[in-house]
Amino acid sequence: MPGLVPGIHVLFDRKDVDGRDKPGHDEKEGETPMPEITVSMAAGRSDEQKAGMMRDITKALVTNLGVSADDVVIQINEAPLHHKMKGGKTFVERRAAATAKAS
Repeated sequence: MPGLVPGIHVLFDRKDVDGRDKPGHDEKEGETPMPEITVSMAAGRSDEQKAGMMRDITKALVTNLGVSADDVVIQINEAPLHHKMKGGKTFVERRAAATAKAS
């Protein structure tokens, strides 16, 4: 369905840094921060689809960032279709309009 494209946010785990010190002072030389991915998406996909997506994201980070798969953290935040809006219409309204248009 159009409009159900997940939003993906990439964060890198950093230790808490005392504001009086230089940012990143707690990192050891050569230490790579752990990537943490948050995917925001409308609810409705199967557990198998979500697991496949998370595996693909993990592989991409391992390949492109050179991190270990064990260091990758992925979290999915799902919103009910009536809690997401695009173009002034909830996703429930958009789905109903698309169905009516197809009929």
